[in-house]
Amino acid sequence: MLVALFAALVLIVVPVATGSQTYTILTKSMAQHYPPGTFMVMKPAPFDELKYGDVITFQLYSGRPDVETHRIVGFGSTQSGEKTLITKGDNNGANDPEPIRAIQVKGKLFYAVPYVGFVANFLGNSDREMWTVIAAVALIGYGSITVYKSMRKTRKQDDPAAEAA
Repeated sequence: MLVALFAALVLIVVPVATGSQTYTILTKSMAQHYPPGTFMVMKPAPFDELKYGDVITFQLYSGRPDVETHRIVGFGSTQSGEKTLITKGDNNGANDPEPIRAIQVKGKLFYAVPYVGFVANFLGNSDREMWTVIAAVALIGYGSITVYKSMRKTRKQDDPAAEAA
């Protein structure tokens, strides 16, 4: 029960409560620290507060859902003076070819849970909300039944009429 409660807290409640988005590492580009299947919780962060070494998730192309998660390895700027980020996968030999602009950044790594992302992907991104509700109802139901059984057992032990019978 405690493991299920902890898993629900880490994988569902905290991301929702902090306004974070969840992603799963699918490739080996971050394999040294985050192997494929790692469940990543990315918390929104002001672009100006991002620093060297931060792991970020960013949108690859405007209007498309494709994202990538890499580490910040440098800073740059456009000709108009807009600040940009230089990123690189921990397991890649070269920096990413295109600098990252503020509008592309989805969030900064809050925490990661290895291998749990495979389960999240199995459940599907579009159905995740439904599975979250089902899991919450199941946990509450299980907890209620456990508490009811415990109270009933305690009442039987305290009831002298039950002992006499």
